[in-house]
Amino acid sequence: MKKPVLSIDEPEPKKAPRADRPPTEGFVVVVDGHFKSEFDAVDAAEAFGRKLKSTYPMLQIEIYDAATKVRTLLS
Repeated sequence: MKKPVLSIDEPEPKKAPRADRPPTEGFVVVVDGHFKSEFDAVDAAEAFGRKLKSTYPMLQIEIYDAATKVRTLLS
């Protein structure tokens, strides 16, 4: 099986982040213990989490701060 030839103008494909490892920077919405969406600002993560919580109130949603490695429960 031959590998596709990459041209100079075409950047190499990025590797997808692994779901079983916590991110190293930013803020992440954690839904029922699983990392879901990553954000640069805590306000954006909380807004997304509150929108998700209003739609699905049975979910346990947390905001994970990658810098301090702390999870905060969204009520």
